[in-house]
Amino acid sequence: MSIRRKSPTGMKRLLASAIVAAAMATGAMPAAQAAPLTVTILGSGSPVPSNVRFSQSMLVEAGDQKLVIDAGRGVTIRLAQLGIPLGSITATFITHFHSDHTVGLPDLWLTGWLPTPFGSRKQPMTVYGPTGTVAMTKNLTAAFSEDIRTRLADEKLPPEGIAFDAHDVKAGLVYERNGVKVTAFDAHHGDLIEPNFGYVIEYDGKKVVISGDTTYDEHVAQQGKGADLLLHEVADIDPDLLKAYPRFKEITAHHTSPEEAGRIFSMARPKLAAFTHIIVFKANAPLDVPPTEVLARTRTSYDGPLVLGEDLMRFRIDGGEVKVFDGHGKAVDASPQ
Repeated sequence: MSIRRKSPTGMKRLLASAIVAAAMATGAMPAAQAAPLTVTILGSGSPVPSNVRFSQSMLVEAGDQKLVIDAGRGVTIRLAQLGIPLGSITATFITHFHSDHTVGLPDLWLTGWLPTPFGSRKQPMTVYGPTGTVAMTKNLTAAFSEDIRTRLADEKLPPEGIAFDAHDVKAGLVYERNGVKVTAFDAHHGDLIEPNFGYVIEYDGKKVVISGDTTYDEHVAQQGKGADLLLHEVADIDPDLLKAYPRFKEITAHHTSPEEAGRIFSMARPKLAAFTHIIVFKANAPLDVPPTEVLARTRTSYDGPLVLGEDLMRFRIDGGEVKVFDGHGKAVDASPQ
């Protein structure tokens, strides 16, 4: 009977495997490095036509995935500034159908299809949102049918790249892929604005909560407990404006004041609280007035880590810490009061 000897290479592999197994058994093997989760505010504003604060949109990068939450005005411009091809977005999630959350969707869809370094989507655009999302994508396809027809015929673009993979979803787990989970939850934005979602994004033990548009709603605080980052909307509307523009009462009633947001943050106690979808209207002031009083008013009811969001602000969650950088890459102080 012959005995087949193992090659030196095979013996080395066996020995290496044995060493690894022994190290894992004794706890000497270092743990696999956790993957970071990054959130970038693409638009921190409202319907106000501002060139400083585009309307609502956020980018979440987790593992191999790039998720866009809401697609307000300027979403494509901000993604281009980050050097992220529009065709590389994995999925888009809509909170509700107000225009400041959706007007950038056709741009992201159509421009992302173009055969360029900033586009070149060759697969359907995946969109999740409340009931009505599928209908919206069908109507967009009809509205831009001539553009689609000519580009298919003239530029020979792939038809798959201009298709939609749209999903009407309800509150609950709506997306799970490669370790990334997205859960929609109901938030109150007014009795007639339903359904209206906030979103929870979880990845590798990290948790981000996005309130979406909401009034004071303790459900948001419940979702935000244990979060690394809680992004919340805020509205600072001058009461004097109500005299000249009575309809501002409806706007005020659909949003959260700085003091109310502070109460939500105090209940949730996230590692970091941040504002986005910042609405500021002041009497006898420019339309695009800076939100100078928001943080001070929030501090009357919240003393934890807090920042005022701005376009291209980035939050990096890694190693148990949440680090904040402004649009120029400079670190931002989010120390508690």
